[in-house]
Amino acid sequence: MPFSLHYHPSVGEEDIPDIPRNLRRRIADAIESRLTLQPHQYGAPLRKTLKGYWKLRVGDYRVIYKLEKDDVLILAIRHRKTVYDDMLRRIDQDN
Repeated sequence: MPFSLHYHPSVGEEDIPDIPRNLRRRIADAIESRLTLQPHQYGAPLRKTLKGYWKLRVGDYRVIYKLEKDDVLILAIRHRKTVYDDMLRRIDQDN
């Protein structure tokens, strides 16, 4: 059963413009091929302060997402050096 993808507004406004053009297609392909079919198999659960969220590795970039029934909520697509701090800030802003 395919999962539906939903993106946090900040992904389009902040994250995607910061990704080099040559990597955007690779990340989009990984999201489409992996997260729509088997997000549990291809992703890894996060721990500690980000428990309940998942990550998908695509080169040096991480796609952070949350699973809700048949939906994949993509919350961040950032470089691995900054993604976790950026994700915590994004969660705090939304609350």
